[in-house]
Amino acid sequence: MHSERPRHAPRAAAPGADGWRLPPELDRIAYGGDYNPEQWPEELWPRDVELMRTAGVNLVTVGVFSWALLEPRPGHYTFGWLDRLLDLLHAGGIAVDLATPTVVPPAWFFQAHPEARPVTRDGRVLGFGSRAGYCPSSPAYAEAAARITEQLALRYGGHPALALWHVHNEYGAPTGASYSDAAQAAFRDWLRDRYRDIDALNEAWGTTFWGQRYGDFDQVDLPRETPTTANPAHRLDFARFSSDALLACFRRERDILHRLSPGVPVTTNFMTTNCASLDYWAWAAEVDVVSNDHYLNAEQPRNHIDLAMSADLTRGLAGGGPWLLMEHSTSAVNWQPRNLAKRPGEMRRNSLAHIARGSEGALFFQWRASRFGAEKFHSAMVPHAGPRGRIWREVVELGGDVAALDEVRGATVVPDVAIVWDWQSWWAQGLEWRPSVELDYRERIAAYYESLWDRHLTVDFVAPEADLSGRPLVVVPALYLTTPAAAANLRRYVEAGGTLLVSYFSGIVDANDALHPGAMPGALRDLLGLEIEEFLPLRAGETVTVGDGLRADAWAEAIDLTGAAAVHDYRDGPAAGRPAVTRHELGRGRAWYVSTRLTGQHLGRLLDGVLADAGVAVPADLPADVEVVRRRRGGTEYLFAINHTGDEVKVPASGTDLLTGESCADTTTVPPGGVRVVRLAAG
Repeated sequence: MHSERPRHAPRAAAPGADGWRLPPELDRIAYGGDYNPEQWPEELWPRDVELMRTAGVNLVTVGVFSWALLEPRPGHYTFGWLDRLLDLLHAGGIAVDLATPTVVPPAWFFQAHPEARPVTRDGRVLGFGSRAGYCPSSPAYAEAAARITEQLALRYGGHPALALWHVHNEYGAPTGASYSDAAQAAFRDWLRDRYRDIDALNEAWGTTFWGQRYGDFDQVDLPRETPTTANPAHRLDFARFSSDALLACFRRERDILHRLSPGVPVTTNFMTTNCASLDYWAWAAEVDVVSNDHYLNAEQPRNHIDLAMSADLTRGLAGGGPWLLMEHSTSAVNWQPRNLAKRPGEMRRNSLAHIARGSEGALFFQWRASRFGAEKFHSAMVPHAGPRGRIWREVVELGGDVAALDEVRGATVVPDVAIVWDWQSWWAQGLEWRPSVELDYRERIAAYYESLWDRHLTVDFVAPEADLSGRPLVVVPALYLTTPAAAANLRRYVEAGGTLLVSYFSGIVDANDALHPGAMPGALRDLLGLEIEEFLPLRAGETVTVGDGLRADAWAEAIDLTGAAAVHDYRDGPAAGRPAVTRHELGRGRAWYVSTRLTGQHLGRLLDGVLADAGVAVPADLPADVEVVRRRRGGTEYLFAINHTGDEVKVPASGTDLLTGESCADTTTVPPGGVRVVRLAAG
């Protein structure tokens, strides 16, 4: 039953300088991570708080996996331990990001409701014993999740330690879809709401092909395993439904928290570049604070570029404003083939790179390393050996660095160029029977991003229908699914004077995965001033020469010009003699098109020409593999210089380094693997 302590009265939040509605407890750059004290004897908790204060921790996430402890049987609540924990943290000056524990329903729940377990596409019912093991469409899950959320909000909605509500954990991981009976019923309701009339569904899905026409919504099954490839429009709508089903779960809990704990912001942790199952453009509009988890691919030699891309995409979801790094690791993770440890200084660079790109904090999974369970080999702020050794020393030092950057809060990142990102296009392109297995949505995004990163340019990520005005260059690496509204938006941008760069296999289909009428590239045909006579995928390992020695692979096209001019032709291969790269002047702007897969230095050489055409200056005085990002607030600008090399480098800057207090004139010296954050001198 409930313990005797009365709940705290709700309180209003103080507006942050940057526009967030933040309580005073979080009105600093956040530093800390997931704290799971239930895994440890309660006698250890005061020691943890002491260590947190030593490390400069000011925010911890608690309760993520605690449902079974908070509600050990239906309707019976044991909050005493959480009462004591929040009081202890508050007394120690540690703010709390309090989670609803709905990612792992208790064992008793599945005993009572076995129908709530998730079902795979091939019909296998998944068992209990992991996390995220529930069907989002289950009515029983909805009721139970709402009940525990309500109890938490009633009890802790006004607790003085509470800075942030954290709903669930990593929606969409490991999968965002369930093929249960409950999902079947919910999917049919979703289709009725979307199409209203079964004839409209048949038209949208093109069900005259292969005789798939439906006479009633109750005839529509989930897109289960089929003898051959399923209807791609059916699959695409199910992906939309699955994202919406999880979003409905979030909204349900968020609305309870808003009602019972007004003034306290609500978030949930995204996984921006690595979660293909959620449309985060839709999700971002529903959270009070955009937050993200990011873990390095340890074996990727330049994994700091993927980190930067994830941070930039998260900032894009936040509309260019502040966001929060909810999780990353101090060192090794536990699920990759080889869980390499981070090298000395790498954790610091990772954390400060996120802050450079707009995060208002650096949080980790987790505070203290677990002795048992699936993630016992995952690194933590306090390692298994306790508060000693390199990782602990770096954790404490980083806490001091984060505190030294408090004045950067509210400063916005200064971008140079934009990249269009669209989850629904990613879904559609990833379905079966595309012209080549080499058509990889994320690979093209990453290739263009890396080339821009190598040129020390900061990227903003935007949705296809977002306002593009004022941006000198917009890059579209992959937009297979292009709606008429998105095509019109890109055209307006070019006609108004913008420079657009589009890569192959873009503009091909509409929102239902149906080809746009006429020649490809369909929705972008007139904008690009060309028609594609035929796709010409290349054999594995086959390459072609483009223009003056650019090498490309995987893909080529037979292009006819209808207004564009050829910049580079194919010198060999199946499209020899035909245009490979084109430029179309339209209105006051121009639209470039690249019809083949360029990578590395070859893509970089092409980009150099496009950037010059767009009037984007590429810094010529910055060393390679040195990350430079600017944040600005009013007339004050901060330069983050992060050295990913083993050599000392000099970066142009005059001002004061916030991390050391040292002044610099003309240049700042960044040691090997080091970081400088310079408040630039005015003028």
